[in-house]
Amino acid sequence: MKKLRAGIIGATGMVGQRLALLLSKHEWFEPVLLAASQKSKGKAYCEAVGSRWAMQEDIPPNLNDLVLYDACETERISREADLVFIAVDMDKEKTMAMEESFAKAECPVISNNSAHRSAPDVPMIIPELNDSHASVIESQRKRLNTKRGFIAVKSNCSIQSYVPMLFPLHYRYSLKKVIVCTCQAISGAGKTLSGCPEITDNIMPFIRGEEEKCRAEPLKIFGNVAGGAIVPSDLPEITARCLRVPVSDGHLAVVFASFKTEPDIDEIKDIWRNFSGAPQNLSLPSAPKRFIHYFGEPDRPQVRLDRDLENGMAVSAGRLRREGLNEISFIGLSHNTLRGAAGGAVLLAELLFKKGFIVRKEERG
Repeated sequence: MKKLRAGIIGATGMVGQRLALLLSKHEWFEPVLLAASQKSKGKAYCEAVGSRWAMQEDIPPNLNDLVLYDACETERISREADLVFIAVDMDKEKTMAMEESFAKAECPVISNNSAHRSAPDVPMIIPELNDSHASVIESQRKRLNTKRGFIAVKSNCSIQSYVPMLFPLHYRYSLKKVIVCTCQAISGAGKTLSGCPEITDNIMPFIRGEEEKCRAEPLKIFGNVAGGAIVPSDLPEITARCLRVPVSDGHLAVVFASFKTEPDIDEIKDIWRNFSGAPQNLSLPSAPKRFIHYFGEPDRPQVRLDRDLENGMAVSAGRLRREGLNEISFIGLSHNTLRGAAGGAVLLAELLFKKGFIVRKEERG
């Protein structure tokens, strides 16, 4: 199969670096265009990243000497790429304008940014959960007056440490309320432990914007498509507190959930172990064989031991117990730069390619 030509916009940042690694060895996509801020334009990738390269693996040899574009050269990049992955550090208005510019230039956008997550005709997809939301892309194309271009986004990285476990339970027992506390790795801020001395021997009790995302984004995931738009669910009511902890990678969540009907603990474990979605059914390259891993040990999941399950694309749960009438608690864990960011974006692109929303330019004109 001829690979699709992919661009990485924001290639020098933490998520962009992870995308570079994943796409450099991908069987469907080939990273042929890298872009960053204007100050990096014209530099080789290795020179532009320099000492800021934060991955354990080296820069892929096929990307080492690629000359960087300015991320704002949307028309030029769109002429050469079949799709782009966007992970930029810009304010919301500029990010929205950039993403729409790519889409209107007939280049599909897979975004790691939050700018378009609340837009009713922009699908925000966790591929195993709400792949049906991709249907709103056709309504979005009508709004943008495009044939091939569109914007699809992945959700906030922190909600992927607990929403996958709640999703199948919502439809089995009817979720009413969720209280969650997330303990989030420093890579979620685009930093390493060595590059963030303020996190040493410390926990930061506030992450700007995270608690709002934890309350709003799951409701869009739980929502449904009606009239060419995604209508968020009214339930569950979500209360969130988000902490930054001295961990390199991996977001852990402590979750308390209440339901309209009485949940069965053994049944929940079976639901989690057997849960799968479109990525597994379609055998997508980045899909974990088992999406949710449940640990019966009282001290699991642990960040260092379990964040890399199935190449970091599985999520895990443990310490499930009953807390009261129709209430449970559990611990959830996901790898924030793989499942929660770059890996989730690649999986989303695979899903949309398989569903026919992303095609090579010569196939749509």
